Amino acid sequence: MVKLPPRRSHSNRRGPRRRNAAASLLGGIAVIAIGVALLLCLFRIAGKYETRHRTSLSMDQARAANAAIPFVPGRVEPAARFVFHGTPAAREQAVECLATAAIYEAGDDPRGQRAVMQVVLNRVRRAGYPKTVCSVVYQGAVPGGVCQFSFACDSSLARRPETAGWETARARAKHALSGAVFGVVGTATHYHTDWVVPWWSASLDKIAKVSTQIFYRPRSSRAPASNQP
Repeated sequence: MVKLPPRRSHSNRRGPRRRNAAASLLGGIAVIAIGVALLLCLFRIAGKYETRHRTSLSMDQARAANAAIPFVPGRVEPAARFVFHGTPAAREQAVECLATAAIYEAGDDPRGQRAVMQVVLNRVRRAGYPKTVCSVVYQGAVPGGVCQFSFACDSSLARRPETAGWETARARAKHALSGAVFGVVGTATHYHTDWVVPWWSASLDKIAKVSTQIFYRPRSSRAPASNQP
């Protein structure tokens, strides 16, 4: 009698293949995760570099470069009146954040303070930005973040605390939150001093200059007519 060879178990053949496939899948996922993490780190480093190291030009060279960029032609349309929605406590907090940004970004310059406040309120109403005044002012002010307003991350609050002019700045903030518009800067969402050349300036419309600050709005776009619901 001829003896047939023992039959191989299908489970024995499939088991190693399945385990190998699962291991390969997990390995691929791990590689993708590591790649994504590395890309995020690179983007974060690049963002910090672009924010903190805007230019290697001298002050005079930067001013000449900024002066060579023309203002967009035509009338600058003022932003719509801002309408605050929130509790009295939230309003007081917004006043404090708005006044803080104005006094640290523009010093005691009245027009400069109003221009900074207008930029903050313009951002509140635009898509892609936080929806409260304080969130806009302190956007990126977290460990590893990239601040939108330099004073929030460069230790200005601790290094050179401002004590004069607070009541005046608060009064201007209250007026802005009540609908006062600084039409000179229109719907600007960005600005910088004229002795630096930030990487983003070429991608926006240059629309105004107030003292040493140059103001920009998003190219070919406008702010919403109002922030009323």
